[in-house]
Amino acid sequence: MLVLYNILLTLAAALAIPYYGAKILFTGKYRHSMGPKFGFNRPDLFDGMRGAPRIWMHAVSVGEVTAAAPIMAALRADFPAACLVLSTGTETGQEMARRLVPEATAIIYFPLDLPHVVRKLIRLVRPDIFVLTETELWPNFLRACRDQGIDVVMVNGRLSPRSFKKYYSTRFFWKEILKDIYEMGVISEIDAGRARAIGMAPEKIRVLGNAKYDGLAAKVSPALREETARRLNMAAGERVLVAGSTHEGEETVILEVFRKLLAVYPDFRLILVPRHVERAGEVTNLVRQAGFDGLALTQIDQGRTMRDEKILVVDSIGELFKVYSLATVVYCGGSLVPKGGQNILEPAAWGKVVFYGPSMEDFRDEKILLEAVGAGIPVNDGPELADKMLALLQTPEMLASKGQAAGQVVAANRGASQRYAALIRNALLNRHVQ
Repeated sequence: MLVLYNILLTLAAALAIPYYGAKILFTGKYRHSMGPKFGFNRPDLFDGMRGAPRIWMHAVSVGEVTAAAPIMAALRADFPAACLVLSTGTETGQEMARRLVPEATAIIYFPLDLPHVVRKLIRLVRPDIFVLTETELWPNFLRACRDQGIDVVMVNGRLSPRSFKKYYSTRFFWKEILKDIYEMGVISEIDAGRARAIGMAPEKIRVLGNAKYDGLAAKVSPALREETARRLNMAAGERVLVAGSTHEGEETVILEVFRKLLAVYPDFRLILVPRHVERAGEVTNLVRQAGFDGLALTQIDQGRTMRDEKILVVDSIGELFKVYSLATVVYCGGSLVPKGGQNILEPAAWGKVVFYGPSMEDFRDEKILLEAVGAGIPVNDGPELADKMLALLQTPEMLASKGQAAGQVVAANRGASQRYAALIRNALLNRHVQ
């Protein structure tokens, strides 16, 4: 089966080269990541990888980096002299890693799962242990780690319904691959059950919670909120709707909801944060077509001041968590369209009530947690979203109490990053004992 996988992977890589080449040529996207993904790294990239033990952690993109950050911080505290290498699979993930993970000795790109490419990079990095963040299984990489005597540990493991369906339908293949994982730390009992169903040995699974709670709770501070408010020229108490991580088809709905909020509260402002930053221009055009004055965040950073404009479009990455601090109410995207939802814990950490649509399959546990304290509010469409927001805004005491409950939920679930760091530490100790 691994032979068939490699044949299909090689064909896919060959077919993808013209596509990505055109993207690089005409848009500049993938310009920095494509070479390293095929194994072409700067020779000096590995010169600074000094220290012991050598721990390589992989976080695919922005969401996984958020989970990896507090674990890396805990590892640095446990191993001050360690060489901590963090890899990402995307350029946005790479940029976020440089912002969130100062503890990393080196930050690199994860390679394509081609046998010769992964073997070469593993030889260059020479990790004592490899740590996967969440559930990203690359058969050739895992097999190469096994062949070179490198233990693999998974942290913050989660299997969304979509991922589980994919893995379960081909579990005859993954059961063999999962043998190459030394231990798997997962977020919940649901994830543990799904891991067992696709072939992971039950004795290797540990339920340790969600490390994202630690990263989020640690970043919340009045100083960060005040700094963000000054930057955006927003006064204390100003009403703001933040629509975070929106996908195509959601912005037009949010603009109509915002129009209804303005009819009742003329001082409202809207901050739109598209999930994919390359859509910012498209979103700005939608704002203009809807008859609103808008401003882009990069314009503010270039010296413009937000005054009479009602709408801000965030067109740079790494800003969503900060702008959530300014929200009166929050809509979390990827949920009124069938995308599985986005991370509702980020606004909850700031003590915000979060509204979302019916598509929350990828964040079911977080949804259950917030709805249990009344801080997560599901809606089916735009009109219901507007009605429920207006109803809550008319009872400010209830809005405040539900928001407070959201913040308490996030704070109460801290500690997972320490448990994952202990999992990695124990795996290293067992390796040296053997």
